[in-house]
Amino acid sequence: MKPVSVGVIGLGTVGAGTVDVLRRNGEEISRRAGREIKVTRAAVRDLARSRDCNTAGISLTANPHEIVEDPGIDVVIELIGGCDVAFDLISAALNHGKHVVTANKALIATRGNEIFHQASSAGLVVAFEAAVAGGIPVIKVLREGLAGNRVERLVGILNGTCNFILSGMQDERSDYAEVLSKAQANGYAEAEPSVDVEGVDAAHKLTILASIAYGVHLDFKSVHVEGISDITQDDIIYARELGYRIKHLGIARRLPNGLDLRVHPCLVGDDHLLSNVSGVMNAIVVNGDAVGETLFYGAGAGAQPTASAVIADLVDVVRTLTSDPGNRVPHLAFQPAALAAPGIVPLSEIVCAHYLRLTAHDRPGVLADITRILGDYQVSIEAIRQQGSADALGNVPVVIVTHRALEANVAMAVSDIEALSTNARAATRIRLETLEISVDE
Repeated sequence: MKPVSVGVIGLGTVGAGTVDVLRRNGEEISRRAGREIKVTRAAVRDLARSRDCNTAGISLTANPHEIVEDPGIDVVIELIGGCDVAFDLISAALNHGKHVVTANKALIATRGNEIFHQASSAGLVVAFEAAVAGGIPVIKVLREGLAGNRVERLVGILNGTCNFILSGMQDERSDYAEVLSKAQANGYAEAEPSVDVEGVDAAHKLTILASIAYGVHLDFKSVHVEGISDITQDDIIYARELGYRIKHLGIARRLPNGLDLRVHPCLVGDDHLLSNVSGVMNAIVVNGDAVGETLFYGAGAGAQPTASAVIADLVDVVRTLTSDPGNRVPHLAFQPAALAAPGIVPLSEIVCAHYLRLTAHDRPGVLADITRILGDYQVSIEAIRQQGSADALGNVPVVIVTHRALEANVAMAVSDIEALSTNARAATRIRLETLEISVDE
């Protein structure tokens, strides 16, 4: 049987890693796939630039359309990122009858519905394991390994940059800006890091995971998104004193009235597994009704880990080349006709505990006013403490941990507290996740 011919669009970090792993483990990969797999063509931006992989035997071009239109190419691997150009190339590849492998989480989260419809109509496969959590095969787990489960909740550290920064603030007692600079110097954060640190990247990934876990259409705009740029060293310290660490989490829950989808910083008990995931590592906890709680941990980015996921997809695609399209695992796990609208529960209706950091004038009656307002909105207090003595302006930090309360009530209470004449500045509010199945789930 003739080898499967692969064209790679983009020979950056992941593309070079993919070529390297295919060369190094080619014999083993072919034994798994049932056919030899060869990268025969690759598209790059600059033909004169040196490569981080051995390109012997690979025909290079600066025009990616030559790859998608080449009748000799069986599978196209798209690794250039972005949305518009990548969408056009993937659509063109499908129009030319080629299966596609991509690591493009932004594209899948925002335009995946279109891509999968086109692929399914043509009897083709678009594989995207590498789009979420690097080398952790969580998409395959959700699509296949947990197919017999009703997924109740999925919670994860989905962005290595955020986790590296928060870990550094925790372990090195450094401020946000200092650790961000270190992340940029080490290549863990972009020069313009907002997609990572403001939670957009994690929200792309959560969109994909929720679609597969719950059988709903991809709907990136329905995810509530917050980043980590407002987290201070004071918050890290106070959380530690209370027995928590701050982690940036993606959360998907099945509630009686719909899905809860959100990405934001959380206080997590320091005895929980997720609390102890450090550096650029990713980890995802999935709760299924039959299997219970499962944890998936590993490198969420990098040339070799992501290449591992790309090649796993490639092997799956090669295995499907001779299979009946109607009997393949659906792109989003559920049969296309069975996918539903997400039915998102508004953030205001979510129930969870909160960490509040207030700055108040150090005078009698202040704490009484704060607790009265919280009580007026049915927000009960688990812990309250004044942190240290007053500063030169007579202000003192007050830290409160609430019991579980309606999000809308907490927001209104905080607004009223900020309006007090004794309040010195805007409050910091971070949700607190016990990561235990609760009565509203």
